[in-house]
Amino acid sequence: MNEETKTVPASGAKQLAITVTYDTNPYKQVMKADWGFATLITGTEKTILFDTGGRYFFNIMRRLRIDPNSIEVVVLSHIHGEHIHELSVFLQQNPNVTVYLPESVPEKLKDNARNYGATIVGVKGALQICEDVYSTGQLGTVIKEHSLILRTDKGLVVITGCAHPGIVNVLNTAKELMQDDILLVMGGFHDENYPLPLEWATKDRIIEIISEFKQLGVRYVGPCHCAGEHVRSLFKRYFGRKYISVSTGKIVTLTDL
Repeated sequence: MNEETKTVPASGAKQLAITVTYDTNPYKQVMKADWGFATLITGTEKTILFDTGGRYFFNIMRRLRIDPNSIEVVVLSHIHGEHIHELSVFLQQNPNVTVYLPESVPEKLKDNARNYGATIVGVKGALQICEDVYSTGQLGTVIKEHSLILRTDKGLVVITGCAHPGIVNVLNTAKELMQDDILLVMGGFHDENYPLPLEWATKDRIIEIISEFKQLGVRYVGPCHCAGEHVRSLFKRYFGRKYISVSTGKIVTLTDL
């Protein structure tokens, strides 16, 4: 574990808000729905953009009245295009950010971001990004990815891009690192046993993963992006009122949880 993660505060962020700026499904009719994912996190020490979505990203940012210059940190979950598509365009507008990305991503991408003036941090092990915000560290083998952990006074919020290393592996890592309960899991869900999204797994396997969520004490779930409608419907059935419908334009706050 990184030195910075050894001392964990007793409480966490109290004013957290997560705005979905890119997803496969639209929350409002004026929002574009497209393959990809991005969220804006406010209420923590720094304003954070997690992933940069696809081609409609800035159109959606404008509709949501999000100023790119308000963002201080960019976290890229993994190398796939629908998660990093608009990075260069974003850095043209706001290069004064620190970009956290898996150490394994090609040097060309890192150098390109540096050329805009951004500070680049290649993530290998778990680390603290700012107060109450942590990276799981780079996980997985074929597709390496890191996820975001937000510490709140209600528990942990875990945000994933696709969770290629396996969503249950990601959650076990978060719990081990933070020694706290998981309040919400949100993002794309993959199973380590399948090279494709969890949607391609059998119904029995999906239900098995839902059971593992329950055993881990996960209170709220927000599967989106690559999770697929079949997976979303099963999670909704088993989590009921603690299922969060996540889609482009949706804002999730601690008062919702």
